[in-house]
Amino acid sequence: MKAKHFTFAEPLNELSLESGERLGPITLAYETYGALNDKKSNAVLVLHALSGDAHAAGLGSDNGLAGWWDNLIGPGKGIDTDKYFVICSNVIGGCRGSTGPSSINPKTGSPYALNFPFVTIGDMVKAQVRLIDHLGIEKLLAVVGGSMGGMQALQWMTSYPERIRSAIPIATALKHSPQQIAFNEVGRQAVVADPSWNNGNYYQSKVPANGLAVARMIGHITYMSDESMTTKFGRRIKTEKDPTKFSADFEVEGYLHHKGDNFVKRFDANSYLYITKATDYFNLLKGHSLDSVFKGLTAKVLVVAFRSDWLYPTYQSKEIVKACKLSGVDASYCELSSTYGHDAFLLEIEQESQLISHFLEAAANGNGVNRE
Repeated sequence: MKAKHFTFAEPLNELSLESGERLGPITLAYETYGALNDKKSNAVLVLHALSGDAHAAGLGSDNGLAGWWDNLIGPGKGIDTDKYFVICSNVIGGCRGSTGPSSINPKTGSPYALNFPFVTIGDMVKAQVRLIDHLGIEKLLAVVGGSMGGMQALQWMTSYPERIRSAIPIATALKHSPQQIAFNEVGRQAVVADPSWNNGNYYQSKVPANGLAVARMIGHITYMSDESMTTKFGRRIKTEKDPTKFSADFEVEGYLHHKGDNFVKRFDANSYLYITKATDYFNLLKGHSLDSVFKGLTAKVLVVAFRSDWLYPTYQSKEIVKACKLSGVDASYCELSSTYGHDAFLLEIEQESQLISHFLEAAANGNGVNRE
């Protein structure tokens, strides 16, 4: 699967951001799976999490790797591409083909670095709307996403309720808790403390690999659960130990180092700073009460949470459902058992597939979707 690219600009060649700044032109990398029907009524927008990208399914043309939700998206799978036209785009602020801090600033001819404007979840969704318009789709059958992807789904529900028929926010929240902000800040500080970060100006020199790797290690701990770590690693010692003092002797330590090193190879440190900050500032209740935030939304909603997820605890998903109910929205809630922690939304595919496939089928039938 090869990513496509869509470049757009608002009048005056720029997109107006929530910060008041302007950005443009903007390129979005995206992939599509399945076929759009004649009525353009079977489109499902899949929204990625922090470290995700447009490559959600199939094998990548550049590296041959499966997409990050490949076990959920495809023919006969939970999001069935024999029935639905699936779209996934890399968010603005990202580093996997969409405009972000590592992109060339047309005004200077150099990477934006920290001259890139602050972007919000709302800005990311605003850019996605331009892509959906470009594809000629007036109304999406569904928006689906976990974690930060779930935040984007919630933003669609409030900012563009007339453009969606249903929504599936998974393992997410209406706003970050202080603890969630704290974890992100520790990761950001690991990046900026790396001497190679150089105030964001590292594109022509050495990247802040150590800092970004540590940030990813911290994040990955929060994605798992105590039980999943015990099952996967226990207190096992690696067979080949490094003789250096304080080396990664335990298997869990080696695993975290591996995750950190791989992340550095595919992700930009500045994008990490911008995107985590966008999730921290996300607050759908700002200026709203629980009984008004989704007022007027006619889309059907399925909220999914996992009992072992301590990064996005189930109480936050229940708050979304409560807001939907108080706002008069048709919402369902499913809390799944899992030992995987927050990563469950990427790994508990059998349970998720059943839920999502049935929900999409009901949404499609309820709205008279013609798949021909």
